[in-house]
Amino acid sequence: MKLSVKRTVIGQALAMSVCLTNSTLATDARIDVSQIITKTDAESILGEKVKDPTPLNAEGKDGYYSKCNYYGVSRQKSLVIRVYQPGAGAMDPQKELELVAASTSGPLKPVDGLGDKAEVFSGADDSGAASHVLMLYVAKGNAFITIGLGGINDESVALAKAKKVADKILAKL
Repeated sequence: MKLSVKRTVIGQALAMSVCLTNSTLATDARIDVSQIITKTDAESILGEKVKDPTPLNAEGKDGYYSKCNYYGVSRQKSLVIRVYQPGAGAMDPQKELELVAASTSGPLKPVDGLGDKAEVFSGADDSGAASHVLMLYVAKGNAFITIGLGGINDESVALAKAKKVADKILAKL
């Protein structure tokens, strides 16, 4: 093999290696959910002004967490968003979803068209108040997303809003 051909083959192999490495890093990109779903977005979703959030992004022993809570000023509505990206050796998002399903007080229903697998829980809280809670769980690749909506009593409206939030987050993963 001539030297120039050998260099070309090695160069192509190195370029492919860099591309594969970059695509692997991109799939595990660390996100900030408060930058994806802003305070303005939360106000639109909840239909009222929200208090200033206190987002948190942290690398833990078992992986990366990004979370943000939006609470309506009336204190009747809320939007809670969590993204967990497990580190090496931590629990797979699919397994995480199975554990959530097993520990939820009511049955989860499958949601088609979101991530690798998505399920939703919906119901009224135990206080007897008219407040309604919807929890959407999405496993996608190396990410586990939780979206909670409180105070939106129409389940189909709440699910549609939660799906839009999930879609925006999934687009950044």
